[in-house]
Amino acid sequence: MTLYGLARPALFRIDAETAHGLTIKALATGLMPACAPADPRLAVNRLGLAFPNPIGIAAGFDKNGEVPDAILKIGFGFAEVGTVTPQPQAGNPKPRIFRLPRDRAVINRLGFNNQGHAALRARLIDRRGRGGIVGVNIGANKDTVDRAADYVAGIEAFADLASYFTVNISSPNTVGLRDLQARAALADLLARTVAARDAAAERHGRRVPVLVKIAPDLDAHGLEDVAAEALDKKVDGIIVSNTTLSREHLVEPAARETGGLSGRPLFLRSTAMLARMRLMVGPDMVLVGVGGVDSVETAFAKITAGADLVQIYTGLVYEGPNLVRSILDGLARQVRRDRLGSIAEAVGSEARRWAEAAG
Repeated sequence: MTLYGLARPALFRIDAETAHGLTIKALATGLMPACAPADPRLAVNRLGLAFPNPIGIAAGFDKNGEVPDAILKIGFGFAEVGTVTPQPQAGNPKPRIFRLPRDRAVINRLGFNNQGHAALRARLIDRRGRGGIVGVNIGANKDTVDRAADYVAGIEAFADLASYFTVNISSPNTVGLRDLQARAALADLLARTVAARDAAAERHGRRVPVLVKIAPDLDAHGLEDVAAEALDKKVDGIIVSNTTLSREHLVEPAARETGGLSGRPLFLRSTAMLARMRLMVGPDMVLVGVGGVDSVETAFAKITAGADLVQIYTGLVYEGPNLVRSILDGLARQVRRDRLGSIAEAVGSEARRWAEAAG
């Protein structure tokens, strides 16, 4: 058993949000051992960025950009900070994170709690020059009148610092946010954010890729609308997917809690949606697979379903930080076993099969 496996029972006796805060503090000490570099065949060159490996940490883990360098140090190929909103906000009342151990899942209804643009910007300025890929996930304040304007403000605040942007329109914990996935609203939002990015590129001399993060609860028509607008507005990628409102086949009593469900129960749904999106947008658009990744098998499945990059979060709650090294070692073995020159050769190789899977 790993050290984390021994410590987990005690950690799970602590409120989930408190435990997460302790994890951030532990990472902030810088004492976590560095992970050895990944097999060079796991390197991914997409979005104009050189990812040392395809495994990243999803937004929500480091909302305020406190530990991106520690995250990269333990083996992640990239870190995504946020979701960040223009103004600080407290989020929803506590308790608001619930573990479902038998389901290997988590429910959260945090509500974009974060310290705002100014605090994150100060931290990213402080780490400038350290290298590594750090994306910024941007959102809208709960009480804002013009939500698209908040996303534009996010582009403008971090265009000189972010490795890439994620436009988060899929959290279920801000009332009405998912309405931005409807085609007319999405068209307006993406047009404004891409225009803001292009204007910022003129000022700063660097073009920052823009991705959009969608919900796993979209129906077939909604998925087609997202694909069409993403292609039309020339966004650089799509992250599939955020948390789900579905509660199918769960056994823990905490499943009755409201909020977004992440973890193992999301794997099939999100992977099937990822594959369908890959078939809709073709091979050129970057796709990031998220949802239920807690092993090398699930990570590689995301890649074969169509993911250029893969993000994890809830898997760490149950498997601990050694999960990163385990996945990287396993992917390296898979590349050797399949005699691939690069992990990129596996991307989308089973998209049609996954697209037909029960989602």
